[in-house]
Amino acid sequence: MSRVHVKSTLIAASLAAFVATAAAQTQVSAPKNKYSPADDVKLGREAAQQVEKEMPVMRDSQVNGYLDRIGQRLASNIPAEFRHPEFRYSFTGVNMKEINAFALPGGPMYINRGMIEKAHNEGEVAGVMAHELSHVALRHGTAQQTKATPYAIGQIAGQIAGAIIGGRTGSVIAQGSQFGIGTYFMKFSREYEKQADILGSHIMAAAGYDPRDMANVFRTIEKESGPGGPQWMSDHPNPGNRYDYINKEAQMLRVSNARRDTAEFQTVQGHLRGLSPAPSAEEVARNRNAGRNTGSGSGSTGDVRPNPGNVARPESRYTQYNEGNLFRVSVPSNWRELGSQNNVTFAPEGAYGSYEGQSVFTHGIEIGVQRNESHDLTTATNELIQGLQQSNPRLSRPGNYERGSMGGRQALHTALSNISDVTGGQEVVDIYTTLLSDGSLFYAIGVAPRDEYSNYGGHFRKVVSSIQFAR
Repeated sequence: MSRVHVKSTLIAASLAAFVATAAAQTQVSAPKNKYSPADDVKLGREAAQQVEKEMPVMRDSQVNGYLDRIGQRLASNIPAEFRHPEFRYSFTGVNMKEINAFALPGGPMYINRGMIEKAHNEGEVAGVMAHELSHVALRHGTAQQTKATPYAIGQIAGQIAGAIIGGRTGSVIAQGSQFGIGTYFMKFSREYEKQADILGSHIMAAAGYDPRDMANVFRTIEKESGPGGPQWMSDHPNPGNRYDYINKEAQMLRVSNARRDTAEFQTVQGHLRGLSPAPSAEEVARNRNAGRNTGSGSGSTGDVRPNPGNVARPESRYTQYNEGNLFRVSVPSNWRELGSQNNVTFAPEGAYGSYEGQSVFTHGIEIGVQRNESHDLTTATNELIQGLQQSNPRLSRPGNYERGSMGGRQALHTALSNISDVTGGQEVVDIYTTLLSDGSLFYAIGVAPRDEYSNYGGHFRKVVSSIQFAR
């Protein structure tokens, strides 16, 4: 990990480029946080270890050196009130074509090659990095966990990377991917997004960049199309009028002689064009599943795959579970509760195991919570399914939702089809959703092979109907 070095020459250059009236800037305050900066460092370090194993991080000194120079320039200009001596900022490229970037608590940042290739100038690269840097400086990851709904079950350590990576192709249920606390921890609220935009614009200006380049690259990201759409936008929802308020903030900051299109930026883009095309996230997952090297230096060992050919039918007798005094649910008595420290999953013997380092199952149901900004059940359910489809391109699209109830609350239900990489066969994905009193989306997702769904669909419905909320 690289340390932040505050160089007097860098500060002098920044002050020469940055002429602003402090009172005119929008003021930003770090949100309430019950965790310590040392907790951020610990969580980020653990998540970074996962990222290094799961993702094709680049070992390219030219690319990483360039990103580090931009990143350190920005980090050196974080306002004093948001500096944390414990944090160690590092900046690493990822060999993936999608426009994406993310930063972990405590400082590690990863920037997709596609982000660099699609940028029009260095200012746009710096804009995305300044935004991500602001999430770290404001400690948004642990702040979000501080205010998390009590229904967000489990521990946060070890689940961050799954939310970022986006799960695996064809594997609908994977511990820490797109579900529950992993998504809650990393998918920032619109309030936090706007804070990161504003603070990021201040950091850019202090470092000699034009914040309008941040507004421009966000517009590029929003327009980006392709398989699964722009991943960055799914994790960084638009607070509304983003382009306009960043440009307005830039006018107050009044940056002159800003760094934009540097010779080094052009050289790095040319270097990337000379490399083999970057793979998509789907290709990375497929190659990893096939055992081919993705550039991450990973190699999964010790997996115990499910044995779906030896799974007993659900028993008619049910057992009730009290999930931390949060809700109660009854499931077939021959289903086992799995990983209660990290998720709430119920599956029969032979239906669960590990695959490529992730906990998976082929028969059973998982229950959890996803933070929801819209406070609208249909919209929130659509967002949940869109998240699934990003990592499972063969998952079908929902038709009309069936309306019903769950725990006395209005609920929606739909059944989708998928082809699982774990079994290679068709499976049904039964999705039930409702909104909690705080607006969060509560979901239950049942999975069963297509040819066994007649034995499971009724039980999924019965499990959902048994759910009773504690409040």
